[in-house]
Amino acid sequence: MQTNFSEAQLADSDTRESNTILRTCVHCGFCTATCPTFVLLGDELDSPRGRIYLIKEMLEQNAPATPDVVKHVDRCLSCLACMTTCPSGVNYMHLVDHARRHIEETYTRPWPERALRRVLSFVLPYPARFRVALSGARLGRPFARLIPGTSMLAARLRAMFALAPSRVPPASPLAGARVHAAQDERRGRVALLAGCAQQVLAPSINEATIRLLTRMGIEVVVAGGAGCCGALDHHMGHHDPAMRLAAANIEAWSGEIAGAGLDAVVVNTSGCGTTVKDYGFMFRDTPLAAKAAQVSALAADVTEVLVRFGYAPTRAAPGLTLAYHAACSLQHGQKITAEPKALLKRAGFAVKEPAEGHLCCGSAGTYNLMQPVIAGQLKARKLDNIARLRVDAIAAGNIGCLTQLAGGGLPTIHTVELLDWMAGGPKPAALGAES
Repeated sequence: MQTNFSEAQLADSDTRESNTILRTCVHCGFCTATCPTFVLLGDELDSPRGRIYLIKEMLEQNAPATPDVVKHVDRCLSCLACMTTCPSGVNYMHLVDHARRHIEETYTRPWPERALRRVLSFVLPYPARFRVALSGARLGRPFARLIPGTSMLAARLRAMFALAPSRVPPASPLAGARVHAAQDERRGRVALLAGCAQQVLAPSINEATIRLLTRMGIEVVVAGGAGCCGALDHHMGHHDPAMRLAAANIEAWSGEIAGAGLDAVVVNTSGCGTTVKDYGFMFRDTPLAAKAAQVSALAADVTEVLVRFGYAPTRAAPGLTLAYHAACSLQHGQKITAEPKALLKRAGFAVKEPAEGHLCCGSAGTYNLMQPVIAGQLKARKLDNIARLRVDAIAAGNIGCLTQLAGGGLPTIHTVELLDWMAGGPKPAALGAES
């Protein structure tokens, strides 16, 4: 694709990177076939190719974003299926992230939308605040259907209540900064991203991760000062808050690397993992560049670490068939496709994959709150494909997907909880009590 940026524009690192990305695109259109919004809406501007044209024009002109550009960029899930499909290697992720930052810096959204985005940014990355918010949402949930109107704001409010759990789990006894010692001889040492929303919605995921790794002889440290990975703010275009959160993690983990050392930075939420693995790029022109690159090189999904250290089950096969839902951030963002399925099969589960496994479930961070109609259509499509498999439960490696697909008639369980169970841990609560 031909571009026309000025020398002055190309002096900016983000613009220079976007220029390289745009020039890589050859207009082939392969991306349209795997883009969820294009599949649903059939609008070229709701395809990666269409959005690339809109972003190119906006950035070249260095112009404030228009409502039309904002509409179509906001509809992008950042599922990155287009990057898996693209034969030219277009890094759409970095391009759309740049576009979102430009939008937030140049476009004034309607005040209800600005308020909602600020609330999400203020609450979701901070577990204590999120716990309070969920408790309030739980009380208001029975009245959600009484919210009047057909506006986008009304739909968003209803979606927020619908996604709120009926019960907020108590805080985990394993929460907080500490070192979890390896059982028996220590074989490795890792830092665990405890995260933000996940430790409130499903503390059992971190608990299972810690139990499983320590039983395998891996010391697990939850570093003081580490918190939200910054993905939520980053994908809303909130550059400075995202960088502050990410920088805190980089400093915390760099201290562990310089101290006792780390074999990996383990992430058990794939949406976060995609962002942590991108820290090196995000901080490339900052004083933290070297530390960020080191953290990104060490970042690994929990399934990658389990394969590396030789996961092995200790229980008999449970006789359960799982639908494996491949989170977009795992299969497209991190290119991890084989490891989770291989581990589940090694643990004794029968594993099936639904049709259209490349398509997003509609969660996509805050997408199911900000674009509830499209998210609901994608959820229904995903659950319909899963229902055809006749399985006992859904396994996935991302809390957003698990929350999105819950309530569809099947238990939704994190992959690591199932693997922990088969290696001596407790049965996942979603499967019922131990028999």
